[in-house]
Amino acid sequence: MKEASIAVAGATGVVGREFLKVLEQRRFPASQVRLLASQRSAGKRLQVMGQELVVEETTPDSFRDIDIAFISVSTELSGELAPIAVDAGALVIDDSSYFRMRPEVPLVVPEVNGEDVEWHRGIISIPNCSTTPLAMVGHALHNVDPIVRIVADTYQSVSGAGGEAMAELREQSRTLLDDGRADPQALTDQIGFNIIPRIDSFLPDGYTREEQKMMEETRKIMHAPGIALSATCVRVPVYISHSAAVHIELERPMDPREARDLFDGMPGMKVLDSPEEGLYPMPWNVAGTDDVFVGRIRKDVSHPNGLAMWVVADNLRKGAALNAIQIAEEVLKRGSLTPTKAGGVPQAS
Repeated sequence: MKEASIAVAGATGVVGREFLKVLEQRRFPASQVRLLASQRSAGKRLQVMGQELVVEETTPDSFRDIDIAFISVSTELSGELAPIAVDAGALVIDDSSYFRMRPEVPLVVPEVNGEDVEWHRGIISIPNCSTTPLAMVGHALHNVDPIVRIVADTYQSVSGAGGEAMAELREQSRTLLDDGRADPQALTDQIGFNIIPRIDSFLPDGYTREEQKMMEETRKIMHAPGIALSATCVRVPVYISHSAAVHIELERPMDPREARDLFDGMPGMKVLDSPEEGLYPMPWNVAGTDDVFVGRIRKDVSHPNGLAMWVVADNLRKGAALNAIQIAEEVLKRGSLTPTKAGGVPQAS
């Protein structure tokens, strides 16, 4: 695989640090690694691939002589940085929602639509961390028995909201155990010993932006605009790994044994499904792993063509950092580093 010089914007964040771990674990062919962050984090030293690197403040000059820029910052900042990086000659792999639904920007889960990296115009988006496992589950079934409808209810860990939310769960739990009062700061409501049936802001139709992302992104990744989809996204007091109860209606009935075989044969997925032995995916066990785990696969008794299942994945790895690196690997494998279409680079609005 060809070597590439890379920059990591947001290197000191929760996803950024996980990204650097995965980079080393997968022995990514990086000829150079440049760590970027805010002025507040500049000067920190991080161990990366056997060497100590100094974090630099992100500036318009940060992306010179860089082949691939991984960006994991706020949505607004992504909108500013990505076009700058592209103008400097870098391919941007962006973790925010800023570009995901733009028709000229590929939204990629390599196991599902890796070929889409070939038509980028300088920016490739990573899906929302709750979207990726759903798209993989859907893809495994859809190619054999087309999906009509999906209902997904997620149980999302606090790491999806960043390091401050993780610290808030820890501190609230301690305070509440000592009969104190929770004081939400990073999240909208108390998360200690509680669940919050809301992630991101509400839309006029009653869904949240997180739910909207999950629905729209899944259809785009799967190239299946006709799938009916409903989601309810819930924040739970878990540090790492997102879980989901998923109900899928197919065009034809499918035996759960066939579904298990399809999931087993899907790259990046593992079946853990023996309830009588107490075997099913759980966030604690899945944290730190790369695969999407699926269990409790059964007929949905409410519909003759339905299946129900339980899905868990590490949101920091497959939901973000790992997926980004897999996209870069796909780009290098396909020789698609250079944009195939001129012009049309999305600009910040």
